[in-house]
Amino acid sequence: MTSTREIKNVLVTVEYAENHMARLKEALFPANIIHLSTKDASGIEEALKIADVALLHGDLDDRFLNAPNLRWIHCDHAGLNKSARPEVFEKGIIVTSSAGRSGPVLAEHVMYFSLALTYKFTSFYAAQQAHQWGIPGQNNLRGLYGKTMGILGLGNTGKELALRAKAFNMRVLGYRRSVSDIPEHVDKLFCADRGDTLDELLRESDIVALVLPLSNETHHLIGKRELELMKPSAFLVNLARGAVVDENALLLALREGTIAGAGLDTFSSEPLSADSPLWDAPNTLITPHCTPAVPDRNGRSLEFIRHNIHAYRTGGAMVNQLSERDVYTKG
Repeated sequence: MTSTREIKNVLVTVEYAENHMARLKEALFPANIIHLSTKDASGIEEALKIADVALLHGDLDDRFLNAPNLRWIHCDHAGLNKSARPEVFEKGIIVTSSAGRSGPVLAEHVMYFSLALTYKFTSFYAAQQAHQWGIPGQNNLRGLYGKTMGILGLGNTGKELALRAKAFNMRVLGYRRSVSDIPEHVDKLFCADRGDTLDELLRESDIVALVLPLSNETHHLIGKRELELMKPSAFLVNLARGAVVDENALLLALREGTIAGAGLDTFSSEPLSADSPLWDAPNTLITPHCTPAVPDRNGRSLEFIRHNIHAYRTGGAMVNQLSERDVYTKG
């Protein structure tokens, strides 16, 4: 049984409205709270001499890894790849995130790309601007209804996406790391730990959606071989992290027509440089790692933090906790 733990001194750099800060302080009581700006380097240095818990606006760095008393760090965003360092586990530090707070709108973002690509939005918009009635091949277009959505990653966003794909009467294939029961709205599940590969999902999907974390295991998960397995009519949508895809292989696949197009929100290097060839890749839509927010996103984050405060103190299960399989050292 996990022993209970006391929270004594908490470094807080999250930027919340007064009502949310009040709820956070209530959950942390009677701990001493040191609330600082992320820009206050000297203040953070002093606070880390005594802090045993840190609730951060961003990612951890060497300052936090070298703090003498720090035992739990919460990074108030989704992806932990920048914080998923081996030293975290060598030092026995618990690291958690707010993954899932934006799941519904990230799923919407995938559907936005899927619809825009399927409906050839850019071609029709160009025709509209030219006062042109229609585009060549428009009578051969087919909607999402009855097509197959392949979802790589069935965490919060993946499950929200499965729900939305089903609302469009799509067949849903899912891929995840761990073995589990088939989630709701997923027709067929493939699990890495069961020895399943991506091959069948890639061959059958009309939309391949990436919504899984970046780790050493998922670095360049989609490369030349995987892209060649996809249908020439299929689209790749990346709402995960850029390095999940081999971008050179993707660029070649788009130029050669190996796949029909892509919707990209994340890139190996951000911001995407002005001279990147991806800007001009055929039938490719790009958004700048920016998804519209859910209502009260910080409030949703706060629920994860409050749960984890209680779980940390009582030895319960913490949500969104980094595991050794999440380590990312290839970036």
